[in-house]
Amino acid sequence: MTPYRTHTCGQLRKTNTGQGVRLAGWLHRRRDHGGVLFIDLRDHYGITQLVIFPEAPFYSEVSSTAKESVLQIAGDVLERSAETINPEMHTGQIEVRLSEFIVLSAAGPLPFPIAEEEHPTPENLRLQYRFLDLRRQGLHRRIALRAQIAASIRRRLSTLDFLEIQTPILTSSSPEGARDFLVPSRLHPGQFYALPQAPQQFKQLLMVSGFDRYFQIAPCFRDEDARADRSPGEFYQLDIEMAFVTQEEIFAVIEDLFAGLFAEFSSWQTTETPFARITYKEAMRRYGSDKPDLRFGLEIEDVSAVFAEADFRLFRQTVDNGGVVRVLCLENSAQKPRSFFSNLEQFVKDKGGKGLAYLTLSAGGAQGPIAAVLGEKTIEQLRAQTKATEGASLLFVADEEDKAASLMGQLRLHLADLLDLREKNSYRFCWVVDFPMYEWDAEHQAVSFSHNPFSMPQGGLEALETQNPLEILAYQYDFVCNGTELSSGAIRNHRPDILYKAFALAGYKRELVDEKFGGMVRAFQYGAPPHGGIAPGLDRIAMLLADEPNIREVIAFPVNQSGQDLLMGAPGQVSKQQLDELHIAIK
Repeated sequence: MTPYRTHTCGQLRKTNTGQGVRLAGWLHRRRDHGGVLFIDLRDHYGITQLVIFPEAPFYSEVSSTAKESVLQIAGDVLERSAETINPEMHTGQIEVRLSEFIVLSAAGPLPFPIAEEEHPTPENLRLQYRFLDLRRQGLHRRIALRAQIAASIRRRLSTLDFLEIQTPILTSSSPEGARDFLVPSRLHPGQFYALPQAPQQFKQLLMVSGFDRYFQIAPCFRDEDARADRSPGEFYQLDIEMAFVTQEEIFAVIEDLFAGLFAEFSSWQTTETPFARITYKEAMRRYGSDKPDLRFGLEIEDVSAVFAEADFRLFRQTVDNGGVVRVLCLENSAQKPRSFFSNLEQFVKDKGGKGLAYLTLSAGGAQGPIAAVLGEKTIEQLRAQTKATEGASLLFVADEEDKAASLMGQLRLHLADLLDLREKNSYRFCWVVDFPMYEWDAEHQAVSFSHNPFSMPQGGLEALETQNPLEILAYQYDFVCNGTELSSGAIRNHRPDILYKAFALAGYKRELVDEKFGGMVRAFQYGAPPHGGIAPGLDRIAMLLADEPNIREVIAFPVNQSGQDLLMGAPGQVSKQQLDELHIAIK
């Protein structure tokens, strides 16, 4: 193949027995079996076992060469004896007896072991030496998987007539929900570029430009705090936009893409298409979340109507004051000890709730702190609505609607963790649709956008002019898998009159819309097609397919949770000359 190797370390098989070969790679492990040395040589493709006998002239050099040194070897392929075959290795039926040994690059003392991946290593140390961390086979495989996923996406979308088009990295600042990263301009003192939070405006401008189907695996930049499923600063999304489409047509393309993608890279069971459509209102009521995990049941019921007529004063007052009562029916739990329910009550309080009430149902009747005050009629109504059977328990929260939904959603997920309720080895997809166009901003006492400000309101201009803004729905949707939001999308607002009115209801004057979104507004005045799109996160797709809960484990060179690049030392200080060129002074 090259002067360094005739084969890779993952290539040799039993059929190569007797061949003379050259290999190159890293010294992964070394073992001494009664004077006979065995080396595992590793490269990107796999591992090959090498054998060195004491009479070899380079025997002492082999025994003293440090792990992770880069080697070039030559030798003959031997078939292993039956008792030494390693079925866990692709090359496990052979080994190479060395006739030549060359150290191409010697390794110094390692900050942590590479071969022993289970060795506890602080994450910041791993990130500081990421080039070593990436040699570890688990992380190495995940980064390779991510690359294969991206290649498959490109192949699949190209066959569907999508064009991959790059959009600018240096652009203007726009209010899109997160802090911008700003880049000062040397040529225009006091002025700044912004790194794009997403290619939102550019993808829409491409539709106005007459392109019919666009995609891009796009870098996006948001100055946000880290989470397990969100990297602070930079992330990548599969940006998609289509002209002359309805919401259902976009869903069909994404379902076809993801059904094929997940079948290609995983053997887990996947939801059959079409994926479920759940309205935002229904998702919040049934699951307490706009990213519902459908791998288990335990749906939330609204029993406000039951308590509106009940004698239980505390819950009745909550309903009379505009609140709600929500319940989870937990099967086969009536025999749980009191401490189980006390711990659930404490969990709800820790999440900001007032508390948790419960009933247990058995052949002897209903038990629990509120059983005596409810009365048989109310209990029977609750049994009927929740379809509770003997041995179940009913868990109640009474509060304002949004608060009750959030508390019960968190309790539902907590119970899934506690009782191991989730279906194993499965991907459960759904669409959450009909998001509210606006929400109430309590801090500023004003109406604000609840989702993408460029979305088309359902009912168009008439809805904006005649309906209560908080009751207007939008053609907005989220794409969810296993409780993870993979993507948000929308049918876009392509008419200037509707755009100005939509922003006006959120407190934006016409002049500010022209200032912040002038390029797009100007484009819409020259004929814009109806269009829509979506942008699934590539990082999160890789997380799901790798079954990896930490997003940094599917990114080659991530920053840490504080937004620091410990390998390259960013962010860091710059020279006074650089600051002067940019007309910047640091206070």
